[in-house]
Parts: sequence; structure tokens; C-alpha cells
Amino acid sequence: MLAAFVSAPAPKDPLSVLEVGERPEPEAPEGWTTIQVKAVSLNHHDLFSLQGIGLPAERMPMILGTDAAGIDEDGNEVVVHGVISTPHWMGDETLDPKRSLLSEVHQGSMAEKVAVPRRNLLPKPAELSFAEAACLPTAWLTAYRMLFVKSGLRPGQTVLVQGASGGVATALIVLGRAAGYRMWVTGRSEEKRTAALALGAEQAFETGARLPERVDGVMETVGEATWSHSIKSLKPGGVLVTSGATTGFNPGAELNRVFFTQLSVIGSTMGTKPELEALIQMCRVTGIRPQIDVELPLTEAREGFQRMLEGRTNGKIVFTL
Repeated sequence: MLAAFVSAPAPKDPLSVLEVGERPEPEAPEGWTTIQVKAVSLNHHDLFSLQGIGLPAERMPMILGTDAAGIDEDGNEVVVHGVISTPHWMGDETLDPKRSLLSEVHQGSMAEKVAVPRRNLLPKPAELSFAEAACLPTAWLTAYRMLFVKSGLRPGQTVLVQGASGGVATALIVLGRAAGYRMWVTGRSEEKRTAALALGAEQAFETGARLPERVDGVMETVGEATWSHSIKSLKPGGVLVTSGATTGFNPGAELNRVFFTQLSVIGSTMGTKPELEALIQMCRVTGIRPQIDVELPLTEAREGFQRMLEGRTNGKIVFTL
């Protein structure tokens, strides 16, 4: 079957090891099933995998991809929840010490077929296209959990999103606006800031700019490049929720500000199946949809990866099959 995969890591030149070609079809163990993939979205996790971050060489070759929408063995349209917990784990699967994402231990979803646990499937509403549904299980679920589960913020409060154009960032803007938050963003270019305003952001600022006032919360996925600005932008008692660090994992600690102004710094990773179900329902009820930057056939995966690597994004990059 056709798949996008990696056979050896390349920390400094990830695109050099991206392969698009034939791989064996998956075999589903007991309790699992196979899905005919119709669409899969690209995430920074996939670039990290090419670099060998979180994916050691001994697990390669590995098909990439953490999320998908497609058709199950009974002909039902489904959305795949990409967090794989251990078989007998109960409760929040993101807290399972042995949990993984598709493409870390088990082959990923950037292929014509993917094997997943049956418990990881949710019905795809007819209102959502396969491409839109494929954006939800990683980037949009991450944003949903950050804003509605972890932050403790209330509608009407002001939230700063660092980096205006990525998948999680655009999801935060759309979700926050729909729920009644004042969404502010930073962006490196006027084009990215204008696009964020079109999505519903109330104000957009240059990266690192002094804000007109401090904010109640910051949603942080950029890491090293924006961390200091994030901490300095918070009101006393404010909250920073972090779910990634695409520019590096060594931020200036700013610990004096954290304890003097009694800030909360909260980590967030992906989300649970019930949270994904709630997110899908929110899309149905409100009519909001993922911002898709570009749809490409899987055969043109390299173009999508190149766009992400260079930061040429305005929403999600989706591969279709």
C-alpha cells in the first residue's frame, strides 16, 4: 500500500529521509481493526519523527501520521483518536505512562490503511468532510484541551496565542472566538497576522511586541523563542498553558516573575477520547470548522512537509487518499 514513512533518522535534514512508497498492509491484532484512510493531517510530530525525536532508529521503518479520518471495516465513516493507551488502562489515557501516539510504537496513519484499537474510533458526522475531520484528533484536540480543560479561563477573559498560523494556534483562535474569549495573537509577518484576524482574533501583534495590557492566559506551543514574552505578558495570577516547543525546549525560566506574580504554568498533551467527542460535537453545534491551508494527495507529501518546515502555513496541511 502507499504510505509516507521514515527508515532512518536525519536530525539536521529531516526531508532527506521522508519516503513515499509501498509498505505492507497492516494486520489488526485482537481488539483492533483496520481503517481505509481518506484524509490525514500533518503535524510537527511528523517532522520530529523524521529527526528521530521520540522515534529511535530501532523502531524504523515507521509510517508517519498521528490522526486520520476514513472508513471502517463495516463501511462507517470514522475519526481516529491517535492516543494509544495500554489495554487495561482506565481513565485519562494521556496520563498512562506507557501510552503512545500512532507512529511512535504502532505504524501511523499516513497510508492507505491503518490499524487502530476499536475503542479509538468515533463516528464522523456527515457535516464534516474527511479533510476537516482529520484535523481534529491532534492539533484541534490539543487546542481544545489547552483552552477548555487545562486553563481554567472563562469566556470574556483575554487569551494570547503565540504564533498565529500553525495548526494548534489557528484552532485556538477559532475555538476561543466561538466560546466567547478575547483572542489575541502574535505573528511573524503581516500576512500571518492578517489571516489570524480573519479567523476571529480580536488583535494581532508582532512577535515579542509590548501588549496594550497584560492578559489572563497565554497558549504556548512555540517554546524557546516566545517563552520570556509569554511570561511577561501575563497578569498577576495568570496562567500559561504549554503543549509544545517547536523552536526549542530550553526557555528562559523567568522564575522570579512566576513566583512574584503567582503565575501558573500548566503542561497539556493531546486529549482524551471523550474530549475529542465533545470537540466534534462543538463543531457540529456551532458550525466552526478547521482552517485548512492546503490539501494535497499523499503522493505530494514532500511539498506539505516542506511548507511546514519553512513555516509557510496558515492552518492545517492535509493529505488525501
